[in-house]
Amino acid sequence: MRWAILAVIGLAQLMVVLDATIVNIALPSAQADLGFSDENRQWIVTSYALAFGSLLLLGGKIGDLIGRKRVFIVGLIGFAVASAIGGAAGTFEMLVASRALQGVFGALLAPAALSLLTTTFTDPQERAKAFGIFGAIAGGGGAVGLLLGGVLTEYLSWRWCLYVNLAFAGVAALGAARLLVDAPRARPRPVLDLPGAVAASVGLFLLVFGFSRAETDGWEAAITIGSLAGALVALAAFVQIQRVSKHPLLPLSIVLDRARGGSYLAVGLSGAGMFAVFLFLTYYLQQSLGMSPIQTGVAFLPMIACLVVAAAVSTTQLLPRFGPRPLVTAGMLLGAGAMLALSGLTVDSTYAGHVLPALLPMGLGMGLIIAPSMQTATLGVPHADAGVASATVNTSQQVGGSIGTALLSTLAASAVTASASGKAPSPQVLAVAAVDGYTTAFAWAAGIFLFGAVVCGALLPSGATEHEPGAAPAMAH
Repeated sequence: MRWAILAVIGLAQLMVVLDATIVNIALPSAQADLGFSDENRQWIVTSYALAFGSLLLLGGKIGDLIGRKRVFIVGLIGFAVASAIGGAAGTFEMLVASRALQGVFGALLAPAALSLLTTTFTDPQERAKAFGIFGAIAGGGGAVGLLLGGVLTEYLSWRWCLYVNLAFAGVAALGAARLLVDAPRARPRPVLDLPGAVAASVGLFLLVFGFSRAETDGWEAAITIGSLAGALVALAAFVQIQRVSKHPLLPLSIVLDRARGGSYLAVGLSGAGMFAVFLFLTYYLQQSLGMSPIQTGVAFLPMIACLVVAAAVSTTQLLPRFGPRPLVTAGMLLGAGAMLALSGLTVDSTYAGHVLPALLPMGLGMGLIIAPSMQTATLGVPHADAGVASATVNTSQQVGGSIGTALLSTLAASAVTASASGKAPSPQVLAVAAVDGYTTAFAWAAGIFLFGAVVCGALLPSGATEHEPGAAPAMAH
């Protein structure tokens, strides 16, 4: 029964995660079909990220208040409807609106999925296995999206990258309706912290928006500076509201716990660094090595295999014995090493000789980071707050990815300009400049992972973990 529930929850999580990348592969075809400009193309991706990232905390709290099963099923049905609208879109505006609507329902769905997992699996051994599988889906779903997007775009149409969600959501919703049971609701009924919800949503929206504008308009642009400044003000207000509220949206004790706080940071930093693999390596494989979309998706599979193995072993065998610190730190160092290896790519590098040897440790590293961090981030949280604690994990990953997108894309663009300046434009010069951009991003991503190793090594506890459902985590420090 519980493992059937895990299959339902895992399917929903896979749909949400792969939707962040599946559309990337379809973008050129959608652009040719609907006739929108290169400048507007980013909004197909950004509209999803903005709605999803800004509403996650609110979505998690709604699940805590009105029942996670109900919110989970509503999220699935809404996501499917939004996907159908996007698949049938006849205009750019309709496609962007459908992607934003996907983000809204994804913000209900993702925290409900993780909190249902947290409350369903309370036995430590079963919980470890469940989080290993869930962590592998969360970490590898993006690469699965690249492969599935390539297959659907090449053999059917870009529209099927959206229509495919109807199958995922339909199966998951039927399974959820039959298998899931909501925990009895607290009496008296909890109250929604409306000022906190508004401050958090506005702050997260401006943060993601500001970084997306930095990517396109530059860091000095008024809209970038204004958005990021507004985000800081709104998020500072959110923290103050949480300190004084009788019914806080996100009790600060959840974040200030050393183990959980370190786990949120680990998920965010690995999201920022991991972005470089999916985006820049996808470009490198297709544009520099001449791979097709399907070949590109297949090229990531060895990394996924390593990620799945590392996620399963780390949560079931290593985390209970050693605690999160050595695992996450080792994962960050493996990620840094893989990125340093990729920073040495040239126009003459090969997949087997240069890319594959970096992808294998990258997969192992991400498996050691994501699955243990997700389990530790929700460990010992009272059941009443499981949804908002789960939402904070998803928010960390989403905001980390957005920051990584803007930061690394800007650095890569500067490197391309510097490489090509003063040279007569030719295919060879442009090819070398493009690779210089990718390798610059990989080098900076290595720095992000190294920073993650230092910070998470300092914050996270080590030693065996003990857990009673609903109790605070007891970890040796």
